Amino acid sequence: MELNLKSKLQYLFKFSETQILITMSIVVGAGTAFGAIFFIKLIEYFREIFFGYSEQVMTSLVGSFDYWTPLIPMIGGLIVGPIVYKFASEARGHGVPEVMEAVARKGGIIRARVAFAKTVASAICIGSGGSAGREGPIVQIGSAIGSGLGQLFKMPGSRVKILVGCGAAAGISAVFNAPIAGVIFSLEIILGDFAIKTFSPVLLASVVASVVTRAFLGDHPAFDVPDYSLVSAAEIPLYMILGSVCGAVAVLFTKTLHGFETIFEKIKMPPMLKPALGGLILGIIGMYFPQVFADGYETIKLTLYGNMMVWLMLILIFLKIVATSLTLGSGNSGGIFAPSLFIGAVTGGTFGYFVHLLLPGITATAGAYALVGMAALVAGTTHAPITALLIIFEMTGDYRIILPLMVAVVFSTLVARKIFEPSIYTIKLIKKGIFLKAGKDTAILRASKVSEVMDKEFETILTNTPLVKIMETIESSKETNFVVLDRQERFVGTLSLQHILGIITHHTLDYLIIAKDIASTDYVTVCPDDDLEIAQKRFGQSGSSFIPVVNRDDPSLVIGVLRREELVQYYNRKLIESFRQ
Repeated sequence: MELNLKSKLQYLFKFSETQILITMSIVVGAGTAFGAIFFIKLIEYFREIFFGYSEQVMTSLVGSFDYWTPLIPMIGGLIVGPIVYKFASEARGHGVPEVMEAVARKGGIIRARVAFAKTVASAICIGSGGSAGREGPIVQIGSAIGSGLGQLFKMPGSRVKILVGCGAAAGISAVFNAPIAGVIFSLEIILGDFAIKTFSPVLLASVVASVVTRAFLGDHPAFDVPDYSLVSAAEIPLYMILGSVCGAVAVLFTKTLHGFETIFEKIKMPPMLKPALGGLILGIIGMYFPQVFADGYETIKLTLYGNMMVWLMLILIFLKIVATSLTLGSGNSGGIFAPSLFIGAVTGGTFGYFVHLLLPGITATAGAYALVGMAALVAGTTHAPITALLIIFEMTGDYRIILPLMVAVVFSTLVARKIFEPSIYTIKLIKKGIFLKAGKDTAILRASKVSEVMDKEFETILTNTPLVKIMETIESSKETNFVVLDRQERFVGTLSLQHILGIITHHTLDYLIIAKDIASTDYVTVCPDDDLEIAQKRFGQSGSSFIPVVNRDDPSLVIGVLRREELVQYYNRKLIESFRQ
């Protein structure tokens, strides 16, 4: 029988599955880094074509270029439309939700053409002035590289998902020179898994991507900021308020983007032309407020140094939300991370201006609040406070303002979730009926009851059973977990091999210790009418591989057991069935 590529490597080099995965993570990290470098250069190339060469041509023909500005993002939209609607629909929008869906529902499978389509479409969009960022595209590009490599080596779905996470981490690391934030982004948002088997390859991919991009693009923070720090303890409540404000603005951004997506879906015109329509309206706004074009990094830098007028910052909060919603809602291609940084910077800058005006003796200048606002807005839109905290820390290389950052991201996330539960990533999936949590589609789990999966056949041990008899029961059984009952067959606790490992060699205790002495009373239970999402949470709380199923009216009556392995198998079967419908 012919061996596949993975088997050949294992045969020739005696590689284990883990060694192959580690090797692949390094390859994914390097591949994503080179992809990021090419992508950044491609953006610069298209920007020069659209805003450099085009300006020269228009000036020579008509003498004035200003009034042709709206046509530039419109032309970009005309080019992007056929790419995202005909060649690869996954390249439409900001890309991260599609990666999350691939991990949760498709075993990490992403079509290879997505990487090419996303690279070209996003570079044209951003280069022609589209209000979008680079991180979403490169996350999708890196994830597609990881998925393609996993498919090439015919790796199981669990390993392909990890490689997808490697690509996502490498993308953030490469674009923002933020390797730690890349790892946390991948684990917190894409995979929803912090296990060591996942953490190690993702970490390696992120490190490799950072090393490669630093070698070619230089080792420097994305933003060079002044020396900001906490001026006084009295500022902490102010940063709490700023975090809350940013949480509210983040919800406004999320809802506006979702609203524009809905509006453009309802417009009666060929879908391929919708990005051009969005680009035209964006261009009209950009004629008067050019700061809304592209990722807006120059405006962010001015805000961080306190060189922006307060009225302009206030207006740009809302104009950037509209500009980004027009760009991505119309079907254009790009990310939401850079726009979130922009909106957060001008929100924080506006807040900081008035705070410093009122309390100049105990507050930092507006630039410090702009920096904190960036992290808070990202946390509010993504519901990923750790990622937001670390990415701003790494992008600026400044530790002195870490305390305000920590406070602001927490309050922003709490307020955003309180006002509107979905994040800017998950709302797009919820619209499709997909509810993701910890890498699982909870819609499937919510639709199923514990009674559908539980096993009514289970082994029990009575409380008065001596240790020697318990050992005989374990040796003769296929089970490793047991329900402990008293003489009236009432539920007392659980018992597993782990509970007796410490006393197994003390034979003098064989008849002195009984099941009641070593049974665990620190257990969780479920009822047969609970849904499987509740059961999954209970497994997470207990760390056990099985949970007793008890009668709701009489919790001392055990009617079955639910095993983690069977829940996972049931979920996978239902997932496959959902694709066949």
